[in-house]
Amino acid sequence: MRNIYEYDTVILGGGPAGLSAGIYMARSNAKTAIIDISMLGGQPSNYLELENYPGFPIIGGYDLMEKFEEHADKFGVEKFPMQEIKSVDLVSNPKIIETLDGVFQAKTVIIACGAKPKKLEVKGEAEYIGRGVSYCAVCDGALYQDKTVVVVGGGNTAVEEGIYLTRFAKKVYIVHRRDELRADKIIQERAFKNDKIEFVWDSKVNEIQGDDVVNNIVIENIKTEEITNIKADGIFPYIGFTPNVSAISGQLKQNESGFIVTDETMQTSVEGVFAAGDVRTTPLRQVITAASDGAVAGVYAGKFLQKLCSNISENIANIPF
Repeated sequence: MRNIYEYDTVILGGGPAGLSAGIYMARSNAKTAIIDISMLGGQPSNYLELENYPGFPIIGGYDLMEKFEEHADKFGVEKFPMQEIKSVDLVSNPKIIETLDGVFQAKTVIIACGAKPKKLEVKGEAEYIGRGVSYCAVCDGALYQDKTVVVVGGGNTAVEEGIYLTRFAKKVYIVHRRDELRADKIIQERAFKNDKIEFVWDSKVNEIQGDDVVNNIVIENIKTEEITNIKADGIFPYIGFTPNVSAISGQLKQNESGFIVTDETMQTSVEGVFAAGDVRTTPLRQVITAASDGAVAGVYAGKFLQKLCSNISENIANIPF
């Protein structure tokens, strides 16, 4: 028989949004649990360095998230990492999250599942994942010592990871659909000064080719339609993110890309369900904004619990004896 757990709040996701929400919930004396399909820390755990989190001019992503987790531990947040989620029922009362290990019942749920890298959706991408196609330079960069790699994208993540890859690769091509980058100016300047980086403007990837591993990237100029080939040993797409919402889609309001729609208090379209961080509609996806979202969600989920308990007390008081 599987275990049944009862909590005031269950938080789905243990990245910066989830851990921040957990800290705020636990400080309000709410019995709080965090469930994650992997280890806690989320995507920032894979970042080599962060330079824009206030208070830390430079810090490793794993180190920062370790501090988040230690803070949550201080207030007694219960953690359930490496949980395979079978189903989530956000409409019922209590809310039900079923994993292979147990059934979690909660009065409120905070969704902080984050997002995963968006795929290029081109021929050869799926075939060569792990054999030249990677979505994490920090994880796989060392495999490309003295080799040539392609990075796809023009935002902060793409350019920063491109710079990081120059520690190993002899050549890094950054392919971008536009003729200018979206990355912060300071990051752009570093990339432009790096002799190992070459930019391929106004272009997209048409196909990833290889034998046992990747050896060629087919590029198309979107203005001239000219086709060129880049002989490369690996490719790292950084073209955006897709929300991790497969377990909850259809139960609450989402935008056309699947991101959860919330109000300014992080309340979703389902009463008692909140969303925070990269999984929701937001103009900026950074560690600091995820942590901020988590704080807001934690505070207002706490207020919802107070209101819920007050209503229950009033109803009990009105029962005739």
